[in-house]
Formats: sequence, C-alpha cells, structure tokens
Amino acid sequence: MASISSLLNLSAPQSLPICASSSSLFPPFQIARQRTKPKRHHASRVACSGDTNRRDILIGLGGLYGATSLSSGLPALGAPLSPPDPTNCVTSTVVTPENGTFKIECCPPAPFTDYVIPSSNNTQFRIRKAAHLVDDEYIAKYKEAIRRMKALPDDDPRSFKQQAAVHCAYCAGGYKQKGFPDKDIDVHESWLFVPFHRWYLYFFERILGSLIGDPTFALPYWNWDHPNGMRMPSIFTTDTTSPLYDPLRDSRHLAAFMDLNFDFDKEDNPHVNPTIKQINDNLATLHREFLLKTDQSDFFGAPYHAGANPHTSFGSLETVHNTIHMWTGVNPATNPKSNGENMGILYSAARDPIFYCHHSNVDRLWNVWTTQLPGGPRSNFTDQDYLETSFFFYDENKNYVRVKVKDCLDSTRLGYDYQRADLPWLNAGGLIKRKSLSRAAPKQAFKVTKTLPTLQFPLTLDSILRTTVNRPKVGANLLEREVLVIELDYDKGQRVRVDVWVNDEGDDDIGPQDAEFGGSFVTLPHHLNQTKVSSSSFRIPLNNLLQDLDATNDESITVTLCPKYGKRPVTIKDIKIERVPLLKF
Repeated sequence: MASISSLLNLSAPQSLPICASSSSLFPPFQIARQRTKPKRHHASRVACSGDTNRRDILIGLGGLYGATSLSSGLPALGAPLSPPDPTNCVTSTVVTPENGTFKIECCPPAPFTDYVIPSSNNTQFRIRKAAHLVDDEYIAKYKEAIRRMKALPDDDPRSFKQQAAVHCAYCAGGYKQKGFPDKDIDVHESWLFVPFHRWYLYFFERILGSLIGDPTFALPYWNWDHPNGMRMPSIFTTDTTSPLYDPLRDSRHLAAFMDLNFDFDKEDNPHVNPTIKQINDNLATLHREFLLKTDQSDFFGAPYHAGANPHTSFGSLETVHNTIHMWTGVNPATNPKSNGENMGILYSAARDPIFYCHHSNVDRLWNVWTTQLPGGPRSNFTDQDYLETSFFFYDENKNYVRVKVKDCLDSTRLGYDYQRADLPWLNAGGLIKRKSLSRAAPKQAFKVTKTLPTLQFPLTLDSILRTTVNRPKVGANLLEREVLVIELDYDKGQRVRVDVWVNDEGDDDIGPQDAEFGGSFVTLPHHLNQTKVSSSSFRIPLNNLLQDLDATNDESITVTLCPKYGKRPVTIKDIKIERVPLLKF
C-alpha cells in the first residue's frame, strides 16, 4: 500500500488559513469573491472543498500547500507523484452563518525542499519542562515569544494565526486523497496522530525560539498525568492580559482539579481541592489507558493507508487527549453561542496557546510509552507506509519543507527531551478492584448464568445495552492476546462518549476503579453541525481484564455499552472478540 501523504488534493489559500472563523465569535477573513446571504443561526459549518471543475493539486500533510514524491499507490499508476504546478490555482469555499459564502482563489508556493535536521541540535539541546514548575524568567520569555508570533502579519506563515490554521486544515475535510476523491485526509484517529503533532510542535517551537533569538527555547508541557499537574497551568489562566491567556475556556475549570471521566452534558461541579476518589479515578484511568495498552494500535491508533477512510480507530493516548480538550474549551452550557471553542472543538483548538502545552505532554507520553515503562522498551510501528508518510511545514526561516515520520521517532534526534516526572499511574493497578459482591472472593470465578438475547446489528445505542459475546476459544494462549472489538458509526460533528463494561452483573454504576470497567470511546468534534457519519473501531484488550475478573476460562462474557453523552446516538454495527498475535518488546 502507499503512504497516505502521497494521495492528496488541496483547496486552500496561500496567505489565509484554510479554516476561517465559523461562528459569531470569530469574524471571517475579508477576502471574498462571492457572497450569499446566510440564514441567521449560531450553527457552524466550514467547507474546504474546491469547485468541481478545478484541477487536482497535490499536497502533503502538515502545511497549507505542497506535494509528495512518494509512491502513490494509485489504481493505474504506481509511479511517484510530481510536485504541483505553481501556476495552477484552486478555489476554496468557506461558509459561515454570519457572513455567507466566500470563494478564495490561491496558488501553491514554490516546490518544497526536504528538511535536514540541523547539526546544531547537538549543541543547542532543548529541555521541555513541566508548566507548573517553570520560573518567572522562563514565563517572561515564553510570553514574549508568543506575543511576537501573534504580532506577525497574518500572511506570514510563522504567525500565530497561520500556525493555528495548519491544524485546522486537517480536520475540516479540505484535503482529499488523490485517486480517491471521496476519501478525506485527517491526522486524527489513526497512527498519524502522534507523528504529525510532534513535527507540528517542533516547528512551532523553533519559530518561537527564533523570534526571541534563543535557539534553546523549549515549550512547556502540561503534566496532566500527575496529580500536581491535573489542572490548567496558572501561566495560562491568572493574567488576563497575557498573550498566553484565552477567554474561550470553560470558566468553571480555570482553577479546578481535572476529571478525566467528566460528563460533558451534565451539570458540572468541579472541585478546586480534589477528593481522594477523584485523584484515584484519574490515576486508574491513566493506568488502564497507558500501561495496559501494550500494542501499538491500541496506544497510538490504527494503521491508515492510502485509499482508506480516515478515523480508523482511536489510540488510548488520543482518547485521553480528547477528554482534556473538552475539559478546557468553553462549554455551551455556560455560553450558548459557543460550540466548544477554542480547545473543545478541533477546527479552533490550536487558537489557544494552551493547545501546544497540552500536546507537548502528549508527545512526552509517546517517549514514556516507548522508553520508560516496565518490561523493556515498547516499539513504534515499523510499517513502511507509516515511516514514509510525509508532512509539510514552514520552518523558522519561512522555508517550505518536507519531513517524514521515520525521522521523528526519537525526539533527541530533533534536539529536545523532557524534564523527568514521576509516573504515579504506573502503580495504580492496586486501585482497580471488583465491584460486585458476588465476585468479592479473590478466587471465585464469575460465570455467565444467563445468556442475553442475541442482538441484530446494526442498532442504535440510545440507552444502556447488554449482550453476551462468545469467545473464540476457551483458555489463554501465551502467544496470543484477546481483544474486544466494537464496530460503530458516529457523527464526527458531535461529542460522543460510550463507556464499556465487562461482566458487570447488571450494575449501572461502574467507574474507573472497578475491574469491570473496560474503557471509554471518546470523540472530539471537528466542527459542530457538520453531520458527517464516520466509521470507527473501538478495541479493548481483554487479557488483564479477564484475569482481574477470574474469567480467563469462561466461554463467553457479558458486554455492556453505556452512552454517557452525545446529542446524536451512536450506531453499533458489531461486537466481537478477536485473537491477535502477542507482540514482544
């Protein structure tokens, strides 16, 4: 198969971000070719598809323009694709409820060059520190760097507005795969999630350093996987005049302790001083999602090849990341005119400076997962389609460059690393215990005493659903692992959370510290009211879970799906158990 970055079309302006403002909170960019009178409402829609009669132009992931020269994997031709012709222009469409439809014509820039990692990385090494531990000197430097980036002209590719637009461009359906015009490109919900954002932050950080003349400047990381960092860092919240401050955050959460299992649609009463249960719930969640996810696809996200639909399957790292995005952004319950901007919705997330601090910790946890966990190093993907995928960015000198996934697997090669922090979630396994009294005896195995009705798929998940799922065969195989697979459709314009429990015996109040808790499927909307169905696969490793439930030798298990929030219900297409080879590290 071909790498996904070799199969792209583009509809995007050169001097403007592809995703102009899409609600009354953000006035659109005033370069209009045509205008139509809109309906008056607060819903948002951003369309980044070009006119049907335009010529296809190839780009790479990661910048506003470009093309790859990797093998395309097209049905008829397997030859590498050529860069786009700079003399051909495309037309993009941006639709906003307040200002109508805009047609923006643009041309791609000059051909790219392959990025060469500077040798100075060895002498100008950067250390990213925890945001809650930085000193006043660093804070002043950080504020000045962001201030200067925000002061750059909007048409400067290094400007804060253009940098935010890079992220927006890959979640609005503007990029289509060359040869597969009905297939979008998206760097979320697949194995592209972590490498794209690593390169994205790499260039963002280098631009900041160049603006203040400090090549050793490093972004901070939001240490939300440690209780001391489980609240918004004060450098982003206390000074409303700071360039780090964004008014579009949930005001209830500015000083509150984070809840990694909060219910977005219910009334929220966050605690400034957390309870022991809240701390332990968070640690149990991180233990389950990070330590117990030992397969690359389970942690990073599923493979995403050319010709495939985007949103193949969230990795557990992205799932936790999604919850923190929604915790940070404005909740429509407190501001009805908001759709979750900025952090709570993908198209606008990078407009908040805290985004880059949040993703710095996501990037750090990539390092942690591959190098610091018990049992020895865990491996990255080795598939060539993954390693050869390329992205395009502007560097700190405004050069348009191509980078590849294979060159970012080791952050120290890129000239940076992280200040070490304790990992209390590593030892949180002792917090997870059986809840049901019938399973209180440590060695008493739970048996399914009643077979639930066979379900007919597809079905709508609008209330708690229980079913019996047969296992492929009884007993453990040391060379295989068992995975619960839930195939589903959801609306990518909506926030969705579905909790999954195993052998809960009819208890409707299962939480993160209960052994019956399998995990949560959590989405982050691209932009609301898009109404576009996306198919995904939610995968839960069962080996450790079944051991905790003393159900290793059972012929079947009960599976419960509990929809927690989402205005449009999820469609369940299948529930099954698969056996897959056990990876060795």
